[in-house]
Amino acid sequence: MTEPRNEPAKSGDGRFKPGNPGKPKGARSRVTLAIEALLEGQHEALTKAAIDKALEGDTVALRLCLDRLAPPRRDAPVSIELPPVRSAADAVEASAAVLAAISAGDVTPDEAGRIMALLTAHKAIVETGDLEARIAALEEKA
Repeated sequence: MTEPRNEPAKSGDGRFKPGNPGKPKGARSRVTLAIEALLEGQHEALTKAAIDKALEGDTVALRLCLDRLAPPRRDAPVSIELPPVRSAADAVEASAAVLAAISAGDVTPDEAGRIMALLTAHKAIVETGDLEARIAALEEKA
């Protein structure tokens, strides 16, 4: 189970070539290879054993099975009505809608903070586009 070692890249005069190529793509450690060899052909039996233990009431096995079947969501979609944001004034209206959604209990303050960060970034993009249009118009007149 030994793998061929990667020999360092040398130039014609015996010196190493510059740069560090690192591990080859897809390379796995010896520990990973050993574990895969031990488990070879046993995946189905181990899965069945874990399910059987979970059904018998083993909470650790149950948690393992549920974590694999339905992992906890890290981010849930948020649904609130926002007006289209095409100007800085529209961004003010949208932020007011986010604050109203917080006070109504439709979104959490954390969710609202992420929405506000998106609105802030979008507002900056809108303002940059507006400035570019103004500059182009001024250059055209000149």
